Amino acid sequence: MAKLVFGMNQSLDGYVDHMEFAPGPALFRHFVEQAREQTGSVYGRRLYEVMRYWDEDDPAWDAAERDFAAAWRRQPKWVVSRSLKSVGPNATLVGDDVEAVIRGLKAELAGEIQVGGPELAQSLADLGLIDEFRIYLHPVVLGRGKPFFAGPRPPLRLVANDLIGEGAIRLTYVPT
Repeated sequence: MAKLVFGMNQSLDGYVDHMEFAPGPALFRHFVEQAREQTGSVYGRRLYEVMRYWDEDDPAWDAAERDFAAAWRRQPKWVVSRSLKSVGPNATLVGDDVEAVIRGLKAELAGEIQVGGPELAQSLADLGLIDEFRIYLHPVVLGRGKPFFAGPRPPLRLVANDLIGEGAIRLTYVPT
């Protein structure tokens, strides 16, 4: 049975924003390894459109960025959207009956499936489908943006904390 994991970079004041701060080299390498090991990813439309950046090679990329792009392209992706009509390579569009599709993926697959996007994660958490939350906490304050938790925070229990790289702390929680 697969485990559904929601993890993102977060500011000290609870916001996620890929344009405001990015992982340092060690944390980026961690994300490359994580992408290599994942069974797949489930995205909401907005984050999937951001991640499509990795579909096309960029000559300015360094080795770590090329490694991440290769790992991201290789894994299957399921995109939850009612507005998209098509998705890119190695991706499946999920428009209806999201709960049944995700429950089916969890039952049929093994390993970790990454959930991308706070709103999608909130919907899946409300259905009891998120098995683990990983907050990559950075020492920055944004004062605005999209919160990591898109709604009421579910009851959680801390199961691990790790310093990763240049000051990011990974906090791992499971639902209680």
